[in-house]
Amino acid sequence: MGLQNAKPSRVKRASIVMLGLDSAGKSTLLYKLRYKDAFLTMPTIGFNVDMIEAGKDFTLTFWDVGGQKKMRELWSNFLEDTDALLYVVDSSDKRRLEESRRELELVLKNESLQNVPVIVLANKQDLPGALNAEEITRRFKMKKYCSDRNWYVQPCCTITGEGLAEALQRVATFAKQYRKSKETFTTLKE
Repeated sequence: MGLQNAKPSRVKRASIVMLGLDSAGKSTLLYKLRYKDAFLTMPTIGFNVDMIEAGKDFTLTFWDVGGQKKMRELWSNFLEDTDALLYVVDSSDKRRLEESRRELELVLKNESLQNVPVIVLANKQDLPGALNAEEITRRFKMKKYCSDRNWYVQPCCTITGEGLAEALQRVATFAKQYRKSKETFTTLKE
C-alpha cells in the first residue's frame, strides 16, 4: 500500500480487555467467538490475544487476561489504551460473587479506565441458580460505579453461545463510540 492512498484511519480496530475471576469463562468465550466452538480450556497463566472481526472494517483485539489471584495484580498493566472492558462473571457461583464485584470495583477505579465503557457478561446462565442480568446489575452496583460511562450487563452462556452475538455487537458499538469521543477530544485539545 503506497502512502499516497493511505487514508486517515477511520475507526478500524479497537482494543478490548477481558477480565474476570478464574473459571468465569473468559477463554471459552474467546474460543466460541473465534471458532464458534466451545473448547475445554486450561486456566490461563498470562494472557491470550485474539483478533475478531466485528462487522465490516472493524476488528476487535481481545486481551484475555488470567483471573487467578496472582494474575489479578497484573491486570492494571493491560488497561492502558483500551476501548472497552469486558468483565466476565460466573453468575452461578454465589460464593465468589462478592470477590468478583470487589475486583471489578478496583479495576474501575484505575485512571486508565476513566470513561471507558464496560460490558459485564453474566455468564453460565445455563446453570441452576444463575443470577439474571438484573440481579448482577444490582449486586455489582453498576449504576453507582458506572455512572460516568456506557455500561451494559449481558446474560450469556459461553458453552451454548447464547447471548454472545449480542455481547460482541454491544462491545463493538461501545468501543466505536468511545474511540470517536476520544478522537473528538484530542482534536479539540490540539
